[in-house]
Amino acid sequence: MKIEQIYTGCLSQGTYYIESEGEVAIIDPLREIGTYLAKVKKEKSKIKYIFETHFHADFLSGHLDLANKSGAEIIYGPEAHASYDIIMATDYQIFHLGEITLQALHTPGHTLESTCYLLRTKDGKAHALFTGDTLFIGDVGRPDLAIKTSFSKEDLAGMLFESLRNKIMPLSDDIIIYPAHGAGSACGKSMSNETHDLLGNQKRTNYALRADMTKPEFIKEVTEGILPPPQYFAKNAQLNKSGIKSIDGALKQGMIALDIDHFESLVEHENALVLDTREPEEFAQGHIPNAIFIGITGDFAPWVGALINDLNQPIVFIASKGMEKEVVTRLARVGYDNALGYLEGGFQAWFDASKDVETVTSISAQTFSNQYAKDSLNIIDVRKPGEFEQEQIIGAQNIPLDFVNDHLELLDKKTEYHVHCLGGYRSMIFNSILKSRGYHQLIDIEGGIRSIKETEVPTIVR
Repeated sequence: MKIEQIYTGCLSQGTYYIESEGEVAIIDPLREIGTYLAKVKKEKSKIKYIFETHFHADFLSGHLDLANKSGAEIIYGPEAHASYDIIMATDYQIFHLGEITLQALHTPGHTLESTCYLLRTKDGKAHALFTGDTLFIGDVGRPDLAIKTSFSKEDLAGMLFESLRNKIMPLSDDIIIYPAHGAGSACGKSMSNETHDLLGNQKRTNYALRADMTKPEFIKEVTEGILPPPQYFAKNAQLNKSGIKSIDGALKQGMIALDIDHFESLVEHENALVLDTREPEEFAQGHIPNAIFIGITGDFAPWVGALINDLNQPIVFIASKGMEKEVVTRLARVGYDNALGYLEGGFQAWFDASKDVETVTSISAQTFSNQYAKDSLNIIDVRKPGEFEQEQIIGAQNIPLDFVNDHLELLDKKTEYHVHCLGGYRSMIFNSILKSRGYHQLIDIEGGIRSIKETEVPTIVR
């Protein structure tokens, strides 16, 4: 028996490859399926089942494409009414894989169809539980992402309470918990950086599994402080339910190298958005006017999904040499299939052609500290509200990047603003969006609050 967690940091997502006696199950596959097909080819094995824990909201799954190319059957749990052929498992249904079994445990709450899969070894011992978004390490799934349901988040939280206590907590403490996500995912509130753990440890440390917690207490704690989900979540969930095409077409279209004339023509005539995926400091030093920065080395796909409202938005992009395919792949992971190509030669080609260039004023934390001591500054902190509440610069205003489009009326184009986040990635995204809307009195603070804390600037810590 082999269990391999294939973890994708950009999405904080875990796919699972399980093999026994040459038969393979894939749990929660990403849209690009080449890794799984290459693995079974190398191992001379065959994919028998594709298990989905629920209709994912934060990425597009590769289950349909993988089934078409491998001949495997797609399995969801009860209440998963898809628009394509699946096996809708009944509660406690058992699936045989070589010498082991996987048993479906219906655990509604995160969504109505959410289902965990309990792996038993050849001697029948419960060994591991693949929990999807029902149970994370240190947290549980948010109960407000179900597709078009009449149930409130409080109703779903109540279902989740029952699922955890009736289906998961009675299991043996030595079972390994393998969730679908870790820290960084918007599918929960406070996930751990760890990507697996023993159930016994979770019973002791996970707030949602406290033995003395009442149902009303659970509902209150799980629903309290949930930010609205990113706008692309509902769209991705619906696509996963109705069915999506292969990633192959999106990759072929997005990998077209564009000369400057073609690049500009697409911007002008196709209303293509210019997406700059380089490093923040490179964008600050020079970029194409009106380009939006979202760096590929950060949480690229989730920020694209949060900030670009139309999945069909035509996109042309700037990338560091050799990163072009990675950009197109990550766009497609969250449903942005309309990348039309990249600028051949990158930003350097644009610069060498003597085209117009814009910059972002960027200062060190120490320079900011010196100015803070002398002047009354307008400071914008673009971190999440929870981060801002924990620690903030005295006098700073919180405008979370997630909701920048809803708060532009708070800002004046003639006013100078000093902008920071935690480390410099999100603030540069924020600055690029504002610059594209005509706000040019922006000063980025390098290193964010991490660097600011090493200066004399006073902060409030709660």
